[in-house]
Amino acid sequence: MTTTLAYMKCEACRADSPHATHEEVMEYLKELPGWQVVRQDDVNRLVKTYFFRDWAEAIDFANRIGEIAEQEGHHPALLVEWGRVTVSWWTHVIQGLHKNDFVLAARTEELISRRAAESRSG
Repeated sequence: MTTTLAYMKCEACRADSPHATHEEVMEYLKELPGWQVVRQDDVNRLVKTYFFRDWAEAIDFANRIGEIAEQEGHHPALLVEWGRVTVSWWTHVIQGLHKNDFVLAARTEELISRRAAESRSG
């Protein structure tokens, strides 16, 4: 599954960078099945849990997300457990959601799609 968001680049954020508007959030979520906006510690975060057969698959997926995060200089919270990974994106400097969070959620979706395609072909 390829989305428009997945092809965008992250923008450098500052403390005065704008939060994603409610309308933007609703539009972006249309491209991100299963993702939810969750308020935690008074901050909106974009969250999804992925399920795997075992620990090795879960940690491999988390490491791949880490590679993307390093490339973009934007890092999620990752909770890796046996057979699952919970990914939370938000922009720390603005304490909320920015378009960057949706871009990287879309790239996370691309990772899972590629992984599924690889398992079907090989």
